[in-house]
Amino acid sequence: MGERRAIVSGGTGFVGRFVVERLLEEGYAVTVTGRSAPADDCFSQPVKFVADHLEPDEDHTQTFAGADYFVHCAFDHVPDKYRGGEGNDPAGFRRRNLDGTMARFRAAKSAGVKRVVFLSSRAVYGDQLPGAALDEGTRPQPNSIYGEVKLACEQGLAELADAEFRGVSLRATGVYGPPPAGQAHKWAGIIADFCAGQPVAHRQGTEVHGDDLAWAVVTALTARLEKPHEVFCVSDILVDNADIAAIAAEVTGLRHALPERCDPSRYNQMNSAKLKALGWRPGGRPLFEASVRELVALLKA
Repeated sequence: MGERRAIVSGGTGFVGRFVVERLLEEGYAVTVTGRSAPADDCFSQPVKFVADHLEPDEDHTQTFAGADYFVHCAFDHVPDKYRGGEGNDPAGFRRRNLDGTMARFRAAKSAGVKRVVFLSSRAVYGDQLPGAALDEGTRPQPNSIYGEVKLACEQGLAELADAEFRGVSLRATGVYGPPPAGQAHKWAGIIADFCAGQPVAHRQGTEVHGDDLAWAVVTALTARLEKPHEVFCVSDILVDNADIAAIAAEVTGLRHALPERCDPSRYNQMNSAKLKALGWRPGGRPLFEASVRELVALLKA
């Protein structure tokens, strides 16, 4: 087998780092595109870098020349916000994230890329009946610009896809795991509030570890697809803030009050059976608990 070359947009971002590292482990030659070049120690192996700001009129024909695969993780948004990530510039948000994405899909197809994996979101589902499960057959009805843009990108990729240019849209849930250097973990605030004896926010949500999402990407790149474009839900477990606080209490020995648990029967959990049928097996509760214990110990130190 010859060298497999993958382009990863947004490869230095929170999710992109996991994807790049997994591809390197699997033996892919990786080119990262994004706003800034990765630090020398960002990845375990060298990667190429091409600057890209997601503007639709940028020419990236040469970026995709000779590439086999394109993993599109890049997304331009207000820092730390996805829903509401358009800030005060919804037109610019749509231009970069929809028009810019479609321009890159078209460039990849023109260059002979064989398969694209698009990082979509559970936000495409929007409001659903309380407690209803979400799967690939659930009718999307996004209630945010973020969800609308993600769904439009899925639809655009589906229109471009054919026997020679396959597309996969991964509808990912919340992602957890170690953050980039200099950034706080998404659950650091919850743990800090608990340790300080402050009220912990009443919230629950489905999560998947970044390593497992990266595994889903590799699975999508190599799976035999029945149709030119396929959609997969990517989700692992339902996490309540009370779960995180309880682990913090165990590690620290603190006896502050734990937050009240949310009602799990009313949450719209995602069903990832279609992806699991391809051999994907996320880390589940053991990986979640080990990750939180490690985070608490780190913050405590």
